[in-house]
Amino acid sequence: MSATPEDMRDGKMTADLAEIIRSRHSERSAYDPGRRLPDADLRAIVEAARWAPTAHNMQNFEIIVVDDPAVLAEIGRVRGGASAEFIRENYAQLSFSEDELIAKGTGLLATMFPPSWREPEAQAAGPTRPVELEHGFLDETMRSCPVVLIVVYDTRKRAPASEGDVLGLISLGCVLQNMWLTAESLGIGLQVMSVFSSAQAAGELRKILSVPDYMEIAYACRLGYPAAVPGRYLRVRRPPERFTHHNAYTARVA
Repeated sequence: MSATPEDMRDGKMTADLAEIIRSRHSERSAYDPGRRLPDADLRAIVEAARWAPTAHNMQNFEIIVVDDPAVLAEIGRVRGGASAEFIRENYAQLSFSEDELIAKGTGLLATMFPPSWREPEAQAAGPTRPVELEHGFLDETMRSCPVVLIVVYDTRKRAPASEGDVLGLISLGCVLQNMWLTAESLGIGLQVMSVFSSAQAAGELRKILSVPDYMEIAYACRLGYPAAVPGRYLRVRRPPERFTHHNAYTARVA
C-alpha cells in the first residue's frame, strides 16, 4: 500500500496501522501447500525485516527462506515435541474457561493444547514427557505450509554493554514484529514455531540447512494461506490501566 500526503494528514495511515496491530494473530490452522506465496509478497516481508530497528544497527540476524518441497519434507522429519519444562510452564499460563481468560487478560485457553498439556499433574511431570509427544516430528507443527522463514543470529556478537545481550534479543523481536505485521497486511497467515530453536531440533536443522555452529536459531515462522476457513479463538489483552504507571510504579494510570 502506498500512502499519499493526504492519507497521512487525515490519519488514514494511523488508522490502518492500528487495525493491523489489533488483527494480527497466530494462524494455527493447516495451510494449503499448493497455494504459493506471491514472490512480491515474500519480498515485502523480508524487506520489512530489513528495516526493523536493531541495537546499534547491528542487524544481528539472517533469514533462511525455505520453500523447496523436498527441503520442507526433510525438515518435517526432524523430531520435535515439547519438553517437560515447556509443558510445566505452559500449564501455568492456561485458563480453563473463557470467563477465566477474560478476567486474567493474559495467557491462552487450555482447549488449544493436547490433553496431556492441560492436566494438573503436567505441572509436576518431572523429566519425562507425555507419551503422545515422544515421537513428535516438525511436520506436525508445520502443517503443510508452503514457506518457512528461519531466523538465525550470531552468538559471537552482542549489543554493546548489554547484559545477556538483552538488546540483541529485543532486536530479533523487532524483526519478527515487522514481518508479522506485513504478513497480516497482505492477508498471509503466520505462526511462530519456537520448537525449531529447541536443542532437540536445532542440531538436525543445522545439518539440513548448512547452518554454522556459531549461529543459533532464534525462531521460525510458517507462512501460508489457510486450507479451510480457520476457526477463531478468544484473544485477550489487559486494559491500559492494568499495566500503565504514571511517574512512579506505585501510581497507576486511572
